[in-house]
Formats: sequence, structure tokens, C-alpha cells
Amino acid sequence: MTATDPVQLTADLIRCPSVTPEEGGALSLLQTLLEGAGFVCTRVDRGGIANLFARWGDKGHAKSFGFNGHTDVVPVGDLAAWSADPFGAEIRDGILYGRGATDMKSGVAAFAAAAVDFVRDTPPDGALVLAITGDEEGDAVDGTVALLDWMETEGERMSVCLVGEPTCPSEMGEMIKIGRRGSMNAWFTVTGRQGHAAYPHRALNPMPAMARLMDRLASHPLDEGTAHFDASTLAVVTIDTGNPATNVIPAQTRGTVNIRFNDAHTGAGLSDWLTAEAAKLDAEFGTTTEVAIKISGESFLTPPGPLSDLVSGAVEAETGRRPELSTTGGTSDARFVKDHCPVVEFGLVGKTMHQIDESVPVEQIRQLKAIYTRILRDYFTV
Repeated sequence: MTATDPVQLTADLIRCPSVTPEEGGALSLLQTLLEGAGFVCTRVDRGGIANLFARWGDKGHAKSFGFNGHTDVVPVGDLAAWSADPFGAEIRDGILYGRGATDMKSGVAAFAAAAVDFVRDTPPDGALVLAITGDEEGDAVDGTVALLDWMETEGERMSVCLVGEPTCPSEMGEMIKIGRRGSMNAWFTVTGRQGHAAYPHRALNPMPAMARLMDRLASHPLDEGTAHFDASTLAVVTIDTGNPATNVIPAQTRGTVNIRFNDAHTGAGLSDWLTAEAAKLDAEFGTTTEVAIKISGESFLTPPGPLSDLVSGAVEAETGRRPELSTTGGTSDARFVKDHCPVVEFGLVGKTMHQIDESVPVEQIRQLKAIYTRILRDYFTV
């Protein structure tokens, strides 16, 4: 039988305008393909978000390999700046253009094509699961989390999981992600007392207090890194007062920081530190500071071992490169999957993701399918 073409499947998915939270037809397209190959498919929609669960093989099998990915994409941005239709899937000089070409419709197409051909050509003694979401680029509340909640209720399991996000900086095969830093945001609202700038003693200026707080937070070294992680970072991302008058001391100012933290910290521990620093500030300046914190994900690590060895071996066999095991970059849905089973990430070169003229060499898509196919073969033949 004819092999499933991951390039054509990527192009078909790109033509689905699935900007978060729109499904755009992408999951319906995949469901049709997978059901035709004998997968049992279930739409797990929640909160206006479309998600797809697909399983080949017996439910609850002791050996079950899972793929996770997303079909939603970020907005196009300046349409006039694109040299190709963002949803046209144009191939030019061996390069496929379109929103989601890299992040990550090509990854989904590669693992879906690999899964379909694998179960047809060499049906394994085990189960193969695809958990595909439409909410990775959004708030990620009703995406992979909804799929995992549904799996828990239904008794569905993955023994291990590979997330197909782009992981390679410049060349195919360079890097596997075995963990991710945690991420959190903190919003500070410092309130003083408005007054005339000529009579500062009659006011309580929150601006020096905010400046001092931001400087203290940004200047404080969180750590020096750990065995598998770089040093944690804190970035001041905005200070907003909105005061157009030069002769008025404002009553209030706001500031925001983003922290990317390694496994030396927890979100709760960092939250306590931020709150304590705000309290110190108020004691010094007489201001009142409100702190709001959102933890997007905790840091996690899948220790090097059987899963990373499996993926590394397949990558090296297909590319000639032994990938680096890394925890760099932002967050991904692996931060949710790690509570279900061991998880690693491997995918394409991510240079153009979220950019104007997002694109991918078609040969890389074929290579990625070959890597995923080898991973499946090696996993089920051990």
C-alpha cells in the first residue's frame, strides 16, 4: 500500500485556519485519517476548545506509546508582510510555507503518518495513542489538560509519551528536551497617595518604591543552575503608571515580572519570596502593595534513561547526530504530560516558528516521520 505522505498531510493541515481557539477543520481531518487506519477516535472538547484522542490497540494495554501535539496556531500578524498565503501551504524551492508549518502541524503530520503506516505494516503488541489539542498556543486550560483529565476518567493510559514540538536550534537531530523550566508571572500594584509634585511631603509617591522593588527582584540571583538546568531568570517586563501630568505625583503604579525557574525552586516557594519582598517594601516606604501571581507550570525533569535513550538512538540512526539532552526554552504541554507518564520532546528545527513566512524544508518533514517510525519500531520490539 502507498505510504502516508507527511508533507501532503502537513499542507492539508496548514490549509485549516486553526488560530486558537478555532479548530478550523484540522482535527476533523486527522480523525478521518486515523479512523480509516483502525484508530478509535474520541473528540474531547471542553470550554470551547476542540481536542482529539485516538487509540490503536487495546485500552489499558501494559505497553502503550503516546504522541502529543497541537494543531492550533498563533495569529498571522501582518498579512501584507507574508510572501505566501499563510493558509495556502505553498511549496517553493523545496520549502513549505504557512502558519503552523513549523509549530507544529508538521510534527503532528509526521507522527500521525508514522502511526498510520506503522500499525498497518507491522501491527504491534501494544497500544498507540495520539493526544492532539487545539489549545497549546492559548491559555492551555482546556487542551492537553482536558485530554489527560478525560483519560484518567476513562482509564486510558500512555506508558511513555513523546511531544512533537520543534526542539532543534539549527539542524535536525541536535536536541531532545528532557525537561522544562517552570514559568510564572507576578503583577505588583503599589499604592501611595496622590499629590502636587511641588509639595512631595504631602504625597506618598509609589514610584520610588516600585523602582526599588523591581531593582531588588532583578538584582537578586535566584541560583547558579543545577545538574540539568541553567540558572533561573527573572525579567522585569513592564512598569506602567499612565500619568500624563508632570506636576502630579501619581497614587498608583504597576509592575510585572516573569520568572523562568529550574528544579531548585517551586512556584510556591518563589511566590512566598515575592510576597515577602513586597511586604518589606511597604514597611520601608509606607506604601500598600498588592501581589497577584500566576504559575503557568512547574519545572520538571525526565531523568536520562530508557526513554531518552530510545529517542536518541532513533535520531542518531536517521540523522547521524547524537542529540543533546536539554531543558532549555519556554514551556510546552510536556509540563502537563509529566504528571501522567515519562515524557520527552523531539521535533523539527524551530527557527521560523511564530514568524512571518513560517516555513519548513519538506525533506525535514519526511526525515521526522522516519525518526518517529524508527522510535515506534524500536519501542515495540524491545
